[in-house]
Amino acid sequence: MSLVVCKFGGTSVASPERIKMVANKLIAKKKAGDDVVAVVSAMGKTTDELVGLANALNTNPPARELDRLLSTGEQVSMTLLAMALEAQGYRAMSFTGRQAGIRTDGTHNKAKIVSVRSDRIMETVDKGIIPVIAGFQGIDDNDDMTTLGRGGSDTTAVAVAWGINADVCEIYSDVEGVFTADPRVCPRAKKLDQISYDDMLELAGAGAGVLQMRAVEFARKWNVVIHSRSAFSDAEGTYIKEAPDMEEAVITGIAHDTSEVKVTIRGVPDMSGVAAKLFSALASNQVSVDMIIQNVSESGITDISFTCPGGDLPRARETVERIVPTINARTYIVDEDIAKVSLVGTGMKSLPGVAAKAFETLGQNDINILAISTSPIRLSVVVDAAQAAQAVQCLHTAFGLDSDSVFVETQLSAEEIAAKMNKGR
Repeated sequence: MSLVVCKFGGTSVASPERIKMVANKLIAKKKAGDDVVAVVSAMGKTTDELVGLANALNTNPPARELDRLLSTGEQVSMTLLAMALEAQGYRAMSFTGRQAGIRTDGTHNKAKIVSVRSDRIMETVDKGIIPVIAGFQGIDDNDDMTTLGRGGSDTTAVAVAWGINADVCEIYSDVEGVFTADPRVCPRAKKLDQISYDDMLELAGAGAGVLQMRAVEFARKWNVVIHSRSAFSDAEGTYIKEAPDMEEAVITGIAHDTSEVKVTIRGVPDMSGVAAKLFSALASNQVSVDMIIQNVSESGITDISFTCPGGDLPRARETVERIVPTINARTYIVDEDIAKVSLVGTGMKSLPGVAAKAFETLGQNDINILAISTSPIRLSVVVDAAQAAQAVQCLHTAFGLDSDSVFVETQLSAEEIAAKMNKGR
């Protein structure tokens, strides 16, 4: 007998039919002798629709009220799943983040989990009842509802798995695991049987949407084994864990992110303290800066560019408009039509020539590089958004990652795929 946390994403619970499918998966585990705890995201596009409602009334909604609004999405899916389980004769009980004992800090819209009190969940499990927990939410020290940011239900699931000492945290999505690239963009991508925390962390941070980066960080810190798998099949997925005996491929996978934007500040005085003033202001306004590029100074003047998530653009724009006059810069421009493409692999640390091969491949395919950043196991480039798919495909082939089989989408509608591709904007 195992204790398993099963998390289901928005597409997995997007309709009554899919919720019944999820209920059947949980029942099958119970019949096999396992104890299960479910964590669910909001149904389909519910979160986007709630954000749209908020923006229709207030283009800058108060963060506290927005959290209260967005948290209702998961509460709908948790209660519906509990009802579906009860309809088939299995006792179930739904829990909000607060009822599940998930405490967070007070940062609305991007809260971090600080503790998990698992007593009530385990009491429910011990009674033979299936707990169904709302992902993406918790409660702060002021008893205010908080949310964990995009993909936060993954983090909820990993935190709950740690809190109840589960044997594995199964995260179900619309793909069969972690692939060497997004199979909807690169159809010859291969599914990985297992991947290390470090490689998965870099892929998630670079835009691979199969797992939230913070969930992987939490799992690595507390050694929670994640099994990424499909809600639409019973196939084995990908295990994310420490695996020192794994053969280290040069490149584990390629991620891309079309949700980032690039902001360039023109005519910046090249003097000490200017960059610190700019990026301190961005940090204070909760803007997550990714890449930073500063041109060579000419006549004491330079340009500074940075990339950030598209969802942070309103705060970034407000900050830059306020800072530009105070640092005596000339102006700023925003480029929303960019994409970040990243090669990730632990083997990069010991093998020279990865960057040269990547740049040569992109050059041969007439793909211009707008910016570059690196870590010991990651190489990221910024390219025009229109060339993102081509960049992923040619790099995937160049580094020998292509599979003999071709991925064919059979589960999601064109509308659902478009919504996934536009996340973060």
